[in-house]
This record gives sequence, C-alpha cells and structure tokens, in this order.
Amino acid sequence: MLKNSILIFLIITNSIFVFGQTKTEINVPKFCDEYSKTVKNLELGKTDIDYKKFRESFIQSKQFKIATEQKTELNNLKKKMYEKMSKSEFDSIIQITKKMLSIDYTNLTAQKILRQTYKIIGDTINAKKYKAIQFGLFKSIVKNGDGKSCETGWSVIQISEEYFVLEMLDAKVIKQSLDNENGICDRMEVEINGEKKIYYFEISKVFKGREKLKEK
Repeated sequence: MLKNSILIFLIITNSIFVFGQTKTEINVPKFCDEYSKTVKNLELGKTDIDYKKFRESFIQSKQFKIATEQKTELNNLKKKMYEKMSKSEFDSIIQITKKMLSIDYTNLTAQKILRQTYKIIGDTINAKKYKAIQFGLFKSIVKNGDGKSCETGWSVIQISEEYFVLEMLDAKVIKQSLDNENGICDRMEVEINGEKKIYYFEISKVFKGREKLKEK
C-alpha cells in the first residue's frame, strides 16, 4: 500500500512539473483582423497555415502598433529569458516566452526557445505544436528566394527576422549596408566557419510597416 502511495505521489509531482505551465497562457489579441484570428487558431493547434501570409498580416494588424509601443518591454523580456535559460528555470522561461508571444506572435526567437523548453521538460504535445509554428515561420522566409542577390533576397517584415535567419545559419555579421539599386535590400556580409559570405534580405515590407504606424 505504501509503495503504491509513493508511486502515485511521484506521478502527480511529475505531472505538475511538466504541465504546470498551462497556467500561463498566450494572450490572443481581441481584434477581428486576420492576424488575431490566426493566432487564435495556432494556439488551438491548427498549425497548417500560410505562414508568409500570417507574417504579413501582422504588420497590417492593430497588434503591430501595440507591439511597436511595447518594444522596450519585449527587449527586457528577452534579456530575462536568457537569464532564466542560464539557470535552467524552465517554468520561468515558458512564462516569459509566452509574454513575448502575447506581444508579437511572429517572434521567432520566442517560438524557438518555447519549443526547446517544452521538449526539455518532456511536454511532447506543446513541443510539437511550437516546432511546427517556429519552422513554419522560418521556412516562409527562406523558401521564398535564395538570399544570394537583392532580386532573390529573403523577404522579411522585421529586421529581427534577418538576424534570426543568420543565427540559424551560424553566421557572424561583419557588416550591414543598404542596397537600393535592384530593389530595397539589406546586404549582410557575414562569416560562417571562417568563410565570408553575403546574404540579401528584401525589406520593402519593413518600410510598409513603418508607414502603417504613421496612419491614424
């Protein structure tokens, strides 16, 4: 009887550790625009979507302006996230990344860390969901173009997407410059394993987002 009681206690304790994070939820924007509706569906696990269209819907949404106003808060949350990662405080990492995604659900860094954390603690359901979202967002950038010229540059909606892609390529940025001869692109000189390379990111939608912020 005592043995069975101990076993039950261990199962319950483990369940609390793994699934206790469900108390912290991502706040879905309460707007009736495409971005808000898609965030709601993604949180419900409906991950088979057009991620390029979803990213572009963000800069057209009301949440985009809110996220811009909360940029400082987002950066502070990111710093806290890395602090908690260094201490392996998984519950705090999940809470912080969900706060980040409540501000900007397209934030690739937050999606990646949330996915990795769920994998570490053994929550396979959420790990699978956020893996689908993270790589859906990532592929919607790199599968459209090859990044080798401005004409075939990877289209981004935020500059942070550029640095995430380069991070995934293990690229160290040497120099960033603007190329507007064959479009509007960021020309990124990088180094990968001692080899220098150049990648281009098409940034017309970054400027469209900035113009959107000026609208009343």
